[in-house]
Amino acid sequence: MPQIRGELVIFLVSVVTGIMLRLVYRSISIFRQLVEHSLFIIGIEDIIFWFGAALYVFVQIYHTSDGSIRWYFILGLVFGAFFCEALIRRFQKG
Repeated sequence: MPQIRGELVIFLVSVVTGIMLRLVYRSISIFRQLVEHSLFIIGIEDIIFWFGAALYVFVQIYHTSDGSIRWYFILGLVFGAFFCEALIRRFQKG
């Protein structure tokens, strides 16, 4: 049973990681709406974001599962990002 509890914690950490990544990218997109950017600058911002996101996910995987990529970690990332997007859309309509 303790192993399942550990996997659940890893899954929840990955959900929070997915939510954080989605919120950061949403913040960048809001900033882009407020301040006009050229396509070159948008590309640079995206490269920096994805490099930072990859580094952040790598560190999370390293700390939670000693560097092993688990399917439930990836599932949690995707679930967290979609959950956050659903909440964002719900609050935009209301």
